[in-house]
Amino acid sequence: MKQLVEMEMIESSIMEEVLSQVESYDYNQYTVGDVHYVLTKEQLTKEDFGILLSPVALECLEDMAQRSKAQTLKYFGNAISLFTPLYIANYCENHCVYCGFNCKNKIKRGKLTLEEIDREMQTIAETGLKEILILTGESRVQSDVDYIGEAIKLARKYFSTIGIEIYPLNTDEYTYLQECGADFVSVYQETYNQATYKEMHLSGPKRNFAYRFTAQERALKGGMRGVAFGALLGLDDFRKDAFAAGLHAYYIQQKYPQAEIAFSVPRLRPYINQAENNPRDVHEPQLLQVMLAYRLFLPFAGITISTRENQKFRDNVVGMIATKISGGVKVGVGGHEEEQKGDEQFEISDPRSVEEIQKMLKQRGLQPVYTDYIRV
Repeated sequence: MKQLVEMEMIESSIMEEVLSQVESYDYNQYTVGDVHYVLTKEQLTKEDFGILLSPVALECLEDMAQRSKAQTLKYFGNAISLFTPLYIANYCENHCVYCGFNCKNKIKRGKLTLEEIDREMQTIAETGLKEILILTGESRVQSDVDYIGEAIKLARKYFSTIGIEIYPLNTDEYTYLQECGADFVSVYQETYNQATYKEMHLSGPKRNFAYRFTAQERALKGGMRGVAFGALLGLDDFRKDAFAAGLHAYYIQQKYPQAEIAFSVPRLRPYINQAENNPRDVHEPQLLQVMLAYRLFLPFAGITISTRENQKFRDNVVGMIATKISGGVKVGVGGHEEEQKGDEQFEISDPRSVEEIQKMLKQRGLQPVYTDYIRV
């Protein structure tokens, strides 16, 4: 398969719709009364979603949490999916000022061979996990589509569900990876503020805002079963970024009703050689608010809680909001079976093993799920 150089731009009005509504979104206009009214409704509108993200909604987190728990139980029962990520390379061609993998950061770079990938996956599978997320840095040169496809083919030997979190691709490339065995694609817009996006992405292919925005749509056109959305909370106004990510997912679901929709809610984390702290830090109550708003707006959407968050927070949101949780996480290249070949993308806060996560879920009356999909 030839590596494509040109970025495929598809015809879609979704980006224009989302950016237009975010620009006019004024979250300071709402009252606590507006929030209480929204919480009486069976089905929420886009404006209702915006109300739940407003500052005054912080006063209603307990009511939102009770409603969220009921919605999560209704759509997902007490089942919680378990997975782990596997970084197979950390080479990157982008200069993103917030990321440890950025091409200007002096870190140890590495890439697993196919033999090493196989051994890593076998070790992960021995924990009982049946879902894996394959990640690379954003480098077509070091991690081309063929290499990623071979890694996916190896994953099929051990896992029933395979997700990928890589650089955005063209539709036919997504088709190829789906044929290799990939099920899900995660692409995070980082921030939906185009001015801030430009400031944060100084060089590299990632500077193309529109190509990244339409990645989920190309993935679904390419046959992928599901797509995940999210903003990196703390890069810009987190309320507007969360609002935009929710609208993005909403419009994709309307256009592609067969698609499985999911969210992740990453906050900025420290990384190797980081110069300073983030002035736009998003704190736990605000993160909780974003997660609750996603659940109430799109109750059928999967929500992942990552190891960026601490043990206490993860334990509290799983089952109430989150439907998927990772365990046994390594964010360097390899490290499960092989010696780590490349440095980490960021620092994690919850290092618990798969077994420890499973034990926690059972203690909370939740059912760890390893397989929710059978290939035929």
